[in-house]
Amino acid sequence: MSVIMHSAFIAYKSSKIHYIFFGAGKKLLLCLHGYNGSCFSFNFLQNDLPEEYSLVALDLPFHGKTIWNEGLLFEMSDLLAIIEKITIHHFPGIKKYLIMGFSMGGRLALSILQHIPQRIERLILLAPDGLKVNAWYWLATQSLAGNKLFDFTMNNPRWFFYLLRFAYKAGIINHSVFKFSEYYIQNEPFRRQLYETWTCMRKFKPAIPAIKRSIRKYDIKTRLLYGQYDRIIVHSRGAIFRKGIEAHCDLKILDCGHQVLQHRNAAVIVSAVQL
Repeated sequence: MSVIMHSAFIAYKSSKIHYIFFGAGKKLLLCLHGYNGSCFSFNFLQNDLPEEYSLVALDLPFHGKTIWNEGLLFEMSDLLAIIEKITIHHFPGIKKYLIMGFSMGGRLALSILQHIPQRIERLILLAPDGLKVNAWYWLATQSLAGNKLFDFTMNNPRWFFYLLRFAYKAGIINHSVFKFSEYYIQNEPFRRQLYETWTCMRKFKPAIPAIKRSIRKYDIKTRLLYGQYDRIIVHSRGAIFRKGIEAHCDLKILDCGHQVLQHRNAAVIVSAVQL
């Protein structure tokens, strides 16, 4: 039987948060998309998710149909308040979550577990950001001077193109990272979205040792899925994260690149939700 997907908005402060939801199960899977993605990144799961589950996926600030009017700041208190508001509205009585985060959404998922571990039943990370500090991201978002340089570069990217090509030719960055960066920097709307998103999300800084302690303390089943050919977020990061929590954490390598969210991986992703 086909599952009906619903699209909706919820008011938060002066903003409108867009999300999708489907299913009528008592287990709630909360999904967080990657950079330049949207809540619809997860709609391929609607006919594969078992009936005991429901799924909610958000459009994060500056993505999809969400209208974010709170400036360049999105904090954990905002994310938790939005999740709680949607849960009370559609799934009253549910107190625990399964959380799935892809790429940038993985960093948010890790941060949620860090703040409310007692309410997390399972953590599913798909090629997640946040397990390792990215030097470029830290420079661009965690210091005033770096953020001003970031803003200047997004408006005047020529010098960065030269630096990017030099780093590629010198072997400092690989081909995938070079093409990924070049693709987004060449396009003015993409550059603006990158600046707004990175700056807005700057408060999400997962503390990995604390997260691993919570995984052990609360026996949170954690599943890591990576693409074998992903050169953006490599699976070796997952292997390092898994050390010390092997009894709680499984790692699977899929036959794909960074785009783990595709229908051919649906069965493996659903298994990660269930097992």
